[in-house]
Amino acid sequence: MAGPTTPSRTTRRCRTPADRRSGGAGRGGAVAGRYLLVDLLGTGGAGTVWRTWDRKRGRYLAAKVLQQRDAAALLRFVREQSLRIEHPHVLAPNGWAAEDDQVLFTMELMRGGSVADLLGDYGPLPVDVAGELLAQLAQGLAAVHAAGVVHRDLKPANLLLEPSGRGRPHLRLSDFGIAVVLGEPRLTQQQYVIGTPGYFAPEQLRGAAPDPRQDLYGLGVVGCQLLSGQPPPADPWQSSVAPPPGLPGPVAAVLRRLLAENPAERYRSAEQAAAAVTKAFDTSGGEWTQDTGEPVEVFDHLGHLPDGFTETGPVPDGLGEQVTFASAPRSMPLSAAGPDAGLAATWSYSPASRVAAHAEGAVIIMSNSATMVHADLIGRSFR
Repeated sequence: MAGPTTPSRTTRRCRTPADRRSGGAGRGGAVAGRYLLVDLLGTGGAGTVWRTWDRKRGRYLAAKVLQQRDAAALLRFVREQSLRIEHPHVLAPNGWAAEDDQVLFTMELMRGGSVADLLGDYGPLPVDVAGELLAQLAQGLAAVHAAGVVHRDLKPANLLLEPSGRGRPHLRLSDFGIAVVLGEPRLTQQQYVIGTPGYFAPEQLRGAAPDPRQDLYGLGVVGCQLLSGQPPPADPWQSSVAPPPGLPGPVAAVLRRLLAENPAERYRSAEQAAAAVTKAFDTSGGEWTQDTGEPVEVFDHLGHLPDGFTETGPVPDGLGEQVTFASAPRSMPLSAAGPDAGLAATWSYSPASRVAAHAEGAVIIMSNSATMVHADLIGRSFR
């Protein structure tokens, strides 16, 4: 049975249909004839995230919808959706769709909120819980780095959870919006630092090229936040992040090595870091509890589906009533130039052309004036 504090915490976490926002969107059909946008889950700088019904697969997914309308934003969005990294602790895109000026990609729907939510509910986490999450993140990073990708934006809000209740938590690394593929042209000018202040490595402030060891520094920052409950200083020029006091010696030593100012002094790889975390932190617990004895629980954050939908999909009377991007501009002339010109030709969308495509083994965006194939995506497999 759940503890006495569980009902109030569950009520705080789970939104009701009345809490959900439509984002100003209106009624419409499925995007590209396939994806029904059900309800808005979140909004970020690059787009919005929706719970979505996939007509072809017959299940709910999450869909990230492009919000910005400039060429660089579209190129970054296209790069993000092109990543195909399969790992239990990585949440990468698994499909995409475009219709007129509406562009989205889909991924598995994570129902347990984020690690940021977990910290908001519980504050500092016990060493065993923090160690389990950190080890899973390091394992996911190992798969990301093996694919030649540097994530560059490790932070609790990008670490999503399955609703595991009181059992072992299950984390997946998400949001590859500013990730880079090593060896490919960069979308950011060299003099700019991209990332979340407080989480990027010191060498990034000095203009260093992307390197997997920068993600290891971010791993250390996240580890400190899990154990202290406090985010790092937002001013990147402040002193380096340090482990909170009172930690077991082996735990503090692992964090100090991850946070080494010299990249050469950090672990050689995410695999090595994962092994060190697993050894130093006691992650063998069966029931995850705080020092007070209160269980650490990961609940379902999504709550009830809106009217017209059930757990098995839309009810017949609900079809055709779901939101699309009615609030979005009706034209999106975009072009790539300068150092990115080799990545894509000119992208254009016109409502008159009724562009509609989703990837089923091909990577083509069509209009009545041209057919464009993005160089990054040629030969990639889509589901």
